[in-house]
Amino acid sequence: MECAASTETERGAEAFDPHSRYALSASVSVRPEPFGALLYDFHTRRLAFLKSPQLVTVVRTLHNHSSVHAALSSAGVHTEDQPHYLHALAGLAATGTITNEGHAR
Repeated sequence: MECAASTETERGAEAFDPHSRYALSASVSVRPEPFGALLYDFHTRRLAFLKSPQLVTVVRTLHNHSSVHAALSSAGVHTEDQPHYLHALAGLAATGTITNEGHAR
């Protein structure tokens, strides 16, 4: 399970911290697809593909959880699959598709 996010990444982006709270950027639209979803950022014009309905659930509910780890657990992502999801989410964070909302409390 990986995210085929944009081939470009923003330089100097903050390091991805799965212990922090993240949320989908306000400029990003989610279009459900049979394979998962298409994400389109109206500000940067970037397109990303989420290749799993479970990853779509994680991305859509990130803002409801105190950390990325909590969002993964809530979505039922198995421990052995979490590294793949974290890799995909780190790519989304690097492009600004998801944004860091602060550290978990």
